[in-house]
Amino acid sequence: MTRYALLILVDHRQQAAVNVQKTLTAWGCIIKARLGLHEGVLEHCSDTGLIFCELTGDEEKREELTRKLNLIKGVKAEHVPLTVEE
Repeated sequence: MTRYALLILVDHRQQAAVNVQKTLTAWGCIIKARLGLHEGVLEHCSDTGLIFCELTGDEEKREELTRKLNLIKGVKAEHVPLTVEE
């Protein structure tokens, strides 16, 4: 069985977050699960975040989503196939 993970590193969250959110929303049909993490304590939030997604859909769509995210300044995205031998 193969599952697909998308890892997104967002630097300068305050500037990039809106465009990242718009892109993920536009491609929401191929996002099965999503988890966003950043370091934050009370009033202080880190300006860097990490988003994990599980993707569905075909390879072409997964690659296009990754490409669009990488066009956003301060964003690095990679999608990774994960396979478990049966």
